[in-house]
Amino acid sequence: MGPMSSAAALIREARLRQGLTQQELADRAGTTQSAVARWEAGRTEPDFATVERLIRLCGLGFDYAVVELDDSDLAQAQRLLRLTPGQRLERGVATARRMAALRRAGRAPLREAP
Repeated sequence: MGPMSSAAALIREARLRQGLTQQELADRAGTTQSAVARWEAGRTEPDFATVERLIRLCGLGFDYAVVELDDSDLAQAQRLLRLTPGQRLERGVATARRMAALRRAGRAPLREAP
């Protein structure tokens, strides 16, 4: 048996969040406990509509959207890889110093305006 599929993980998470047994979900879905077990184990792959229906039968909603790809993390990683190890270390040290200064400033009492 391979790694748990996304569908399997969603069905299992919804069922467990609501404290349902596989049998209770099966009863709500009009199927068998063994069918729920097969879905959760990834031995059979339900279609998208079935996954959504099972989640709703657990009393939960399933929210999804198609969004713009944000590859800013990838772009930042590529920029950092162009630096030498020494430059990356210097950059990390400078960031740590700025963070420490911000923490110290956050602990300082606020002064009232004159």
